[in-house]
Amino acid sequence: MMGATEMAQLVRTKKVSPVELVSAHLRRMEELQPRLNAFVTVDADGALRQAAEAEAALMRQPELPPLFGIPISIKSSIDVAGLRCEAGSRLRAGYVAASDAPLVARLKRAGAIVVGNSNTPELLMAYETDNILTGRTCNPWDLQRTPGGSSGGESAAIAAGCVAAGVGSDGGGSIRVPAHFTGICGLKPTPGRIPGTQHFPACVGPFASMGVVGPMARTIQDLRVLLSVMSGPDLGDPMSANFAAVTAGQRDVRKLRIGCFSDDALGTVSAETRAALHSAAGALERAGLSVESVRPEGLEEAGELWRTLFCEAGAMLVRSMAAGREAELSPMLARFLATFPGEPPISAERLLMTLFNRDLLRTRFLQQTESWPVLLSPVATGPAFRHGEGGWRASDPVNYLDAMRFTQWFNLLGLPAVVVPVAKSNEALPIGVQVIGRPYEEEVVLAVAAVIENEFGYSPPPLAQQTKRAAGQEW
Repeated sequence: MMGATEMAQLVRTKKVSPVELVSAHLRRMEELQPRLNAFVTVDADGALRQAAEAEAALMRQPELPPLFGIPISIKSSIDVAGLRCEAGSRLRAGYVAASDAPLVARLKRAGAIVVGNSNTPELLMAYETDNILTGRTCNPWDLQRTPGGSSGGESAAIAAGCVAAGVGSDGGGSIRVPAHFTGICGLKPTPGRIPGTQHFPACVGPFASMGVVGPMARTIQDLRVLLSVMSGPDLGDPMSANFAAVTAGQRDVRKLRIGCFSDDALGTVSAETRAALHSAAGALERAGLSVESVRPEGLEEAGELWRTLFCEAGAMLVRSMAAGREAELSPMLARFLATFPGEPPISAERLLMTLFNRDLLRTRFLQQTESWPVLLSPVATGPAFRHGEGGWRASDPVNYLDAMRFTQWFNLLGLPAVVVPVAKSNEALPIGVQVIGRPYEEEVVLAVAAVIENEFGYSPPPLAQQTKRAAGQEW
């Protein structure tokens, strides 16, 4: 199955028309939506109208933007004009965005066609995509399993070939875990690299330096293009900055030292997860990169600080938002609030010390990266779990605070990280590996991930292969 940039080349050379491309994806969406429930809204009429306009422009424009005619989707927590952007919550039921978020406007200017938006857990507070407003999303590799969360609808849609690429958001692994669970690529950029303006919940306060928006796609090259298109300053994001002068991508990654989590630093992970990490390290070594086993310091503290800022402070905000409407909450969100009841409440002193300690820890961690500016890590302790197995309590079969710790650490530290698919479990479920870099060095982590991708990379789930054969599609 082709990536977005390959499709764009077919359109550019007039081998495929935008109308043909969008129509084919809409047919696949129509067939798979009843089984996956990946989408909140499908704007078929609008997408076909934009495709027809693109087809007409194709005949008269000598220079075409990089995503010209490419069908994409957007997580339903990011404003797309005219679409329901309810973040899976009855508290926002009926909200329709009046304008495009800056990143959406940039994608449209680059020629992308937004065909719809994708499902999330309520208010994005789970690693499983299910809510009482728009229902449960299933993993195209196994319909009995979750595609992850909170960008689970987005990852399921991309993995199954319903769209060429898309956009998610990530405050604790919400791009990277779904990418890992569904066998695609996903980038959590440095905060501010892509503006989070018009994302809900807002990327402000303590969340401004942890929560980001970022691209999801089937190939690393597609992530590069999407990052380039969406990056740039915007006054609506307090972390926003102008990264035009960043030259990290010019570095020769073959001269970098890559740190790989040592076995004793991994803690409890599945044997298949451990093997995938070793396979990725081996691919880098075979390509001539230097890989050394490392045990990073301070990550346990990072997990504790992330829990305070994301879980406890997040529960406090959700509780205030839902005051008087608690009966309307999804069961998963209600369980989250029960796990973090806010007793005793976070004091101003504790919050302030948490923020101080986060910055001090980040400084100490970055000093370690002088020795290994890129770090190779698992994404989670295992592959996609079955619906309903995950939760925030220690008694849950899959405890989020343990299983997803490898992603949560790097939200707290504000570092860019990309996920690339590497292996399959014994149950034929995807397993990805995470490549982490230093602030603003997205180009470096993408370059290292591309080396791993050359040996492994995306493969379509059986559900997508069956649909493709039935439709006779070439992309």
